[in-house]
Amino acid sequence: MRTITLLLVAGLVGCGSTRPDSDSDAKALNSECEAAIKNFKAADSSIAKSFSDAHAYAIFPSIGKGAIGIGGAYGRGQVYEEGRHIGFTTIKQGTIGLQLGGQSFSEVIFFKDKTALAAFTEGSYELTAQASAVAVKEGAGAASEYSGGVKVFVLVKGGLMAEAAVGGQKFAYEAK
Repeated sequence: MRTITLLLVAGLVGCGSTRPDSDSDAKALNSECEAAIKNFKAADSSIAKSFSDAHAYAIFPSIGKGAIGIGGAYGRGQVYEEGRHIGFTTIKQGTIGLQLGGQSFSEVIFFKDKTALAAFTEGSYELTAQASAVAVKEGAGAASEYSGGVKVFVLVKGGLMAEAAVGGQKFAYEAK
């Protein structure tokens, strides 16, 4: 079901390259990523520890999401290993179920170790409905734990979404 949903939605969401189209686009994405990191830390001061302790992380400063029964989301971000920018990434999300609305959010995925990062960078990485993202609020970072070598946080930027849906997220990675 998850694969079918992702395939259905692939045509509805952005299908652009993982790497930004130009140097100016890359610089703009880098600025957006830096701002998103600051926003996560401002929303939950305990998340700063995850940024410093994780082996690596992928940050998506702005993911657009919309749905009417079938939903999709798309965003572009950057991957950092030990604090150093190593590549670009995209996220595509597909969902199906009772859902209506639109929303914009930021997402960060922390990788516990090299093995977890390698799983992400070596191919088509997916997070299924079983992988739960933690909505960022004060103290959420302190209470979080890794599951399967990753932990995921989202920070809603705007919009309104009502949903009772299932789906998954699919990622692509390209080295810098």
